[in-house]
Amino acid sequence: MSIELPEALILAQQLSSELQGKTVKSWQVKDCERMQRIGLLDKDLTSFNLLVGGKVTAAVARGNAIRVKVDNGSNLLLAPEYGGHIFFHPSKSEVPKKFHLKVDFNDGSALTVRLISMGHFSALRDSDLEHSYIYRRDFNPAIASPIEKAFTFKHFSQLLSDINRALKSVLVGKDAVVVGLSNSAFQDIIFRANLHPKRKASELTPDEQRALFDGIGVVLKERIRLKGKIQFLDLYGKQGQYEPAMGPNLKHQPCPTCQTPIAKLSVGGGHVYLCPKCQA
Repeated sequence: MSIELPEALILAQQLSSELQGKTVKSWQVKDCERMQRIGLLDKDLTSFNLLVGGKVTAAVARGNAIRVKVDNGSNLLLAPEYGGHIFFHPSKSEVPKKFHLKVDFNDGSALTVRLISMGHFSALRDSDLEHSYIYRRDFNPAIASPIEKAFTFKHFSQLLSDINRALKSVLVGKDAVVVGLSNSAFQDIIFRANLHPKRKASELTPDEQRALFDGIGVVLKERIRLKGKIQFLDLYGKQGQYEPAMGPNLKHQPCPTCQTPIAKLSVGGGHVYLCPKCQA
């Protein structure tokens, strides 16, 4: 289950509430050889020593990533993108045996991170943040975040008019015009907008542009309100309540709007589930 913008925001808000004012005592990383081998994590993990002795000031999210700020000029950057758990453990509570990163605090509490598939975590100085691909990708102010005030319909419409690419590559991936959306959110957004995933952005009518813009807002707000997707576990292990309208578990199930069986389509190197009638 991918951690997208809504889930990253939920985790960041919870992390900020729980960790603010806590001093980092120690850290432990284990079972990371595979991730280091394929380049997801640095081979030299002694950079986590930067956190020790520092006091957490805040946690913020943008896109799929979370930045935990520490007052000694260091940061814990978290991006459990393709499945992962970030859990807080109060003082004297049991910490799970399986984790990839554990950060202990002076008051006896701890934070654990476990990546189920692909993802990233690192410790960085403020001055080194711009050298991180994850930070540059998600915290780049030149790329819009769909939940920020600067993300207006006028701006979004102008972006779409200049792009002669299929909608999936416009909203998802390294060339997307927004941050924080993966395939899961994309499927629900274009379903709400009644758009086919292979439609080109530049070919959309003004009404279709508005439908797409509104679909982004509705899906993200609902996922935030319902505390993430049903596969998501928050900082305390509580399950989200948002049920996707489209996805692999719904193949051949009736469309919630017209009852046509939901179909699977190959798009942009992956699969998208859609209603062949509503999204023709």
